[in-house]
Amino acid sequence: MVKRTDGTESPILAEDGGDGHDKPRLRYGELVILGYNGYLPQGDRGRRRSKFVLHKRTEASGVKRSKHYIVQSPQTSKAILDANQHSISYTLSRNQAVIVEYKEDAETDMFQVGRSSESPIDFVVMDTLPGDKKDAKVMQSTISRFACRILVNRCEPAKARIFAAGFDSSRNIFLGEKATKWQDNVEIDGLTTNGVLIMHPKGSFCGGSAKCGLWRECSVGGDVFSLRESRSAQQKGQPIYDECNILQDGTLIDLCGATLLWRSAEGLQHSPTKHDLEKLIDAINAGRPQCPVGLNTLVIPRKVNIGDQVNQPYVYLNCGHVQGHHDWGQDVNTGARRCPMCLELGPVVTLCMGLEPAFYVDVGAPTFAFNPCGHMATEKTVKYWANVEIPHGTNGFQAVCPFCATPLDGATGYIKLIFQDNLD
Repeated sequence: MVKRTDGTESPILAEDGGDGHDKPRLRYGELVILGYNGYLPQGDRGRRRSKFVLHKRTEASGVKRSKHYIVQSPQTSKAILDANQHSISYTLSRNQAVIVEYKEDAETDMFQVGRSSESPIDFVVMDTLPGDKKDAKVMQSTISRFACRILVNRCEPAKARIFAAGFDSSRNIFLGEKATKWQDNVEIDGLTTNGVLIMHPKGSFCGGSAKCGLWRECSVGGDVFSLRESRSAQQKGQPIYDECNILQDGTLIDLCGATLLWRSAEGLQHSPTKHDLEKLIDAINAGRPQCPVGLNTLVIPRKVNIGDQVNQPYVYLNCGHVQGHHDWGQDVNTGARRCPMCLELGPVVTLCMGLEPAFYVDVGAPTFAFNPCGHMATEKTVKYWANVEIPHGTNGFQAVCPFCATPLDGATGYIKLIFQDNLD
């Protein structure tokens, strides 16, 4: 097992390889970034990937609150200077801060997420841009370098709690003088600049009956609040006492620049695998769907990089008819096309399979597609995501395709597919 510089193990190593002699470790769950169809465009490498599997660590790595005290000069206090001591510094003024010390917790494992590539970060997350991301560049990231931490109970894996902010290489968290913070009785807490937002689904994510819940903000101490007026407003929201920071299967985590989906190990057992999705593609292709204009057989590709292959299917977004590439009915001025089957005029887009299994809420045939990107999935999956509002900008929300993060169009954001198949 490879040790990192902060003395902990990176669970990604257990997933990626080894000699196969290690005993399989318990899987707690997965964090999956919305907007990627199975992998990053430049490929998954190390701690930068589209999906991160949380495994039970060989030794407990969690920490819990120990004691707190006021200091006059936090930068020179013993807890801050001790690289082996986890601590959080809440700056009250230029010469006063509250230091909260944390001690080792044998009952939990800690995993950290953020933009930094420093060793304490287990899952490196960059800003997600909509659509094709091959040549996309983010000018200025809004994701915190040490965005959040998740603590999972080693004996009760269903209890995975999320907290805003992560410990840096010196095992410290600093909340500056301008950061939102407060003291209730003797406990002190605060919010990070752009905040860590969570949304628990109402109902079971698996099965397709869940509805989008309300977005909340999670504090550094793990309490739950209603949203601030804008993303980085100074005034905190109202405390929400009947909700908590324990992640549910299907909980969304927004880091202001990227949104993560939490899938529990139990929930994933009821979800399709990548092999299941490939078999569904094969079943559609076995029906030999045809283009009514070119009369050629269409083939849905099993790979994400589709290119300009001659049998590539396209969907008319206003009617749902699936056809091949042709120039019939094209409006020269607008680029829209008239469907030869129903004469409906509208945009046409490449049809491709949603290949990230974690985004599926049920198992079934991919009979619907998102508008305007053309990613196919099951009816319940498409309808679920079309009704989930993802944070956007300082205080906006929008529904997006989970496979590419493209904002959805049209009255519903999706279209039912109509294949001309099984003609024999």
